[in-house]
Amino acid sequence: MRAVIQRVTEAGVTVDGESVGAIGRGLLVLLGVARGDTDEDARWLASKCAGLRILEDAEGRMNDAVVESGGAVLLVSQFTLLADCRKGRRPSFTGAEDPKVATAMCDRFAELLRAEGITVETGRFGAKMAVSLVNDGPVTIILDSADRRRPRRGGRA
Repeated sequence: MRAVIQRVTEAGVTVDGESVGAIGRGLLVLLGVARGDTDEDARWLASKCAGLRILEDAEGRMNDAVVESGGAVLLVSQFTLLADCRKGRRPSFTGAEDPKVATAMCDRFAELLRAEGITVETGRFGAKMAVSLVNDGPVTIILDSADRRRPRRGGRA
C-alpha cells in the first residue's frame, strides 16, 4: 500500500458535481493498493497515518497527530500511485490490485482509522473524482507499507 498524505486546512471530493466527502483541518490521504497487499499492510499504514505528528500543536509546532488535533481524514483511492514509469512513456499499472480486492482494502483502511477515533470521509472507489484541497504548509508525506521491511538509509537501524 502506498499513501500520499497531505496536511490540509480543508479538502473535498466530488463525483459528477456531487460532494461525496469533505473535511476541514486534517489529512488528505491518497491511497493506492498494490497486488499482494495484506491486512498487515493496511494495519501498518493506517497506524502510521493516524500517528504521524505532522499537524500543528497550540504553539504552532508540527507536533500533533490527527487524532490529537481533532482533525479528520479524507481518504481517496488512487491506483495511479502504483504506476510503473521505468519503461517508455506510458505508465503501467500492473502492480495495482484488482479493483474488487482494492475496494475491500480501502474500506478496511478507513475502518482501521475510524477504530483509532478519527473521523473519516471518503471518495467513491473507481469513480472519476475531482479532489480539491488547501495544502497546509505545504506538508506532504509519502508512505509505502513495503518500506517497513527495508533497512533504513544512512546505516541507522
